[in-house]
Amino acid sequence: MKHAVTIRPAVPADRDALGRYGAALMRQHYQYDAQRFIQVAHPEKGYAQFLVSQIDRDDSIVLVAEQAGRVVGYAFAGLEPVSWKELRGACGYLHDVYVDAEARGIGTGEALVRGVLHWVASKGAPRTVLWSATRNHVAQQLFAKLGFRHTMVEMTRERESND
Repeated sequence: MKHAVTIRPAVPADRDALGRYGAALMRQHYQYDAQRFIQVAHPEKGYAQFLVSQIDRDDSIVLVAEQAGRVVGYAFAGLEPVSWKELRGACGYLHDVYVDAEARGIGTGEALVRGVLHWVASKGAPRTVLWSATRNHVAQQLFAKLGFRHTMVEMTRERESND
């Protein structure tokens, strides 16, 4: 029987797991589209450092999913002001969600996203916005189930030699 998953705020002691899963998210996106997404050698340390730096901020949250005493996923979100550039009002912005393969299919991702939605609401933000890689259909199904709707389509064009 699978152990229940608990969602809690990340703490500095979660550094290694955050780095491992942040790097896995980076690699996943790079595999989706190597021209669009970045990949660096050994991103674990840098990703961990970045996520841990967000833990004590009032305008961001890092949540972890824990199962049987082990971190099995995380979510990272922040508050964003009005953006004239993006034609977007103030919002909560869900930047990252990643769940270890062994903890998928049991509601871990949903629990992480619900935790972010609760935090965004507690901060008074009127909406939550996210981007999802075009090929990440499973995540998009989860987001739709939780009430997210399509609002933008990002398109990328690489520079050609005659540009």
